[in-house]
Amino acid sequence: MTRHRSTAAQTERLRKYRPDIQGLRAVAIMMVVTMHCGIIDIHGGVDVSFVLSGFLIGSQLLAEIDKTGKVSLSKFWARRMRRLAPGMAVVVITTATVAWLYASPLRFRDTMRDGLSAALSFMNWRLVETGTDYFANDGTQSPYQHFWSLGIEEQFYVAAPIVLVVTVWLSRRLFRNRALVALFLTALIGGSLYLSVKETAENQPLAYFGTQTRIWELASGILLALGAPLLSRMNQGLATVISWLGLATTIGTALLITKETPLPGYAVAGPVLGACLIIAGGCANPRLGVETILHNPVTNYVGNVSYGWYLWHWPILILWPDVVGRDITYSDRFRVLSLSFILAVLMYYVVELRFRNNAQLVATPWKGIFAGGTATAGAAAATACAMFIPLNLATSASAADGDAGGYAGEASVKKAVLQKELSATAQSALPGSPKDMTHYGCIDNTDVKKFVMRENCVIGDKQGKSSIVVIGDSHAWQWGDAFDALGKSLHVKVVTMAKGGCSPEVYAIKNPELNREYSECDSWRTSAFKSIRDLKPDVIVVTSRIRREVTESGAEQAFKVFEASGAELVYITDTPQPGRNVPDCLATHIHDVSACNPTEDKAVEYRDLRAVEQKVAERHGAQVLDALPAFCADNVCPTVIAGQIVYFDASHMTAGYAKSLVPFLKPTLKQALAG
Repeated sequence: MTRHRSTAAQTERLRKYRPDIQGLRAVAIMMVVTMHCGIIDIHGGVDVSFVLSGFLIGSQLLAEIDKTGKVSLSKFWARRMRRLAPGMAVVVITTATVAWLYASPLRFRDTMRDGLSAALSFMNWRLVETGTDYFANDGTQSPYQHFWSLGIEEQFYVAAPIVLVVTVWLSRRLFRNRALVALFLTALIGGSLYLSVKETAENQPLAYFGTQTRIWELASGILLALGAPLLSRMNQGLATVISWLGLATTIGTALLITKETPLPGYAVAGPVLGACLIIAGGCANPRLGVETILHNPVTNYVGNVSYGWYLWHWPILILWPDVVGRDITYSDRFRVLSLSFILAVLMYYVVELRFRNNAQLVATPWKGIFAGGTATAGAAAATACAMFIPLNLATSASAADGDAGGYAGEASVKKAVLQKELSATAQSALPGSPKDMTHYGCIDNTDVKKFVMRENCVIGDKQGKSSIVVIGDSHAWQWGDAFDALGKSLHVKVVTMAKGGCSPEVYAIKNPELNREYSECDSWRTSAFKSIRDLKPDVIVVTSRIRREVTESGAEQAFKVFEASGAELVYITDTPQPGRNVPDCLATHIHDVSACNPTEDKAVEYRDLRAVEQKVAERHGAQVLDALPAFCADNVCPTVIAGQIVYFDASHMTAGYAKSLVPFLKPTLKQALAG
């Protein structure tokens, strides 16, 4: 008991309320919101919040252990449930309602699965499972995506008190002090940081969203809490310098991080270190420390409503274009910021304070847990049940019927440019269009390092004496149904060699999913070239998405290999990029399909680099087949042609439209096969 009283006396010297931490909380949320809204390109706000959470929870738990030798799990979890669950439930249910009313009905059930994951605090693992790119800006972001960080914190809140009590008990039994706790936390920080760096290079979604790669940031806060009594005796001058250095480090390193920076990895160590320095310096309460600017009525108020602001800003940002019916503008971003702040303030007074300060819930922990559990269960039940309600998919009784014929010459594309109403045929096909991808041919995933011939890579007439190789990335794979039908028509065997995001031309590619150079593409391409030499095909068809990394020398290296094989060469130019998810757009614009049709100027990427590849292909004797006439006319690229939806996402054509392009491909391929 003497040790308990001694340590408790030290703890009592620490300030119960830290204005600098409240100010740092405000800084963190402003970093997050302004970055997400595209106002200031500053990163690391969530990382600062993780450190704060670790310090505050660690301080609370260690203080209770010092006083009583144990932790009341019911009181701890009741406090967490009262503070977090009610606001979460309000935002989850409100977001579901707005998504059903305004967002694409084709995405609604997936969104509700996200909502269920958010309510149950495992959104981070759902994002790992789906391989989500946090910085994607293609209209596929979930309005619940930001719950990933809250999920990690909730998982931390479940485990932290149990682990800390056990570790403190063992440390006292073995060392009569807290040395083991410090060693455990240091090892946890080192191990988690190592995993973060390792996984960032190998599996970026897992590194970004995984609990094991983020726990070091929370553990850093706990380690600070453990050392707070010692830090409180720091020299005032040193504490002042450390706290200001911390703020400079936090802001400076956060501004150096860009969307191109591999995250989390080493990069987030800057904001984390900065936050740790601010907290450490503030333990000594220096008179001229950074608290002089962090402690003011504005930051104090923003810190109070920071939880609600975090909850509201993201779903409003993601759903804003659907609600207002246009792409988000720069001024809209400030409207999102303001509206989310207003809703955060309202929720703070109407919801958060009512549950947090309710006398009965505070006095009886199990009532607090029950109240929070009821809110959580309500949000989970609402999103789970919403998966089974009829989709809010509008139909048009006046829409003309017609066959889903797809491409029928350039006249069909010109006619599609003038189309306004989505045809009845296209309406009936719309719910299934996101899955209308090629049924034929193979494609290798990102992590595959070597092309291996497989049964499903051979399509068309598998017994054909002549052979065609189609090589490229997913923009080559998307032609699978067309080449299968073409091969059967011409009695030709077709071999598909495709790898996601991997150009057949020899140049370095930075893969956004991996957030690094795509070395797997380089090794895969080398093995594919060897397979081509072994196969000795009659024709090689080269097509892929045009990328900004294109170089003439890289294209030259690839076409030298293709020409040396002795095959006739065909180069198909890249298909247009609609720039938005087409089925989602059509589902909300059935009376004005033209709203989903990009102009050719915007849909045709990197025209100068297209010209480079085409020039190299022609230099090596390739026939060039320009794909654009089958997709665009009069400077418009229609998303529905002759009743056939052209794209199944924001980039790839549907299997149905690809199959309709057999007559478009056939003359060129027949000529190539004839030699």
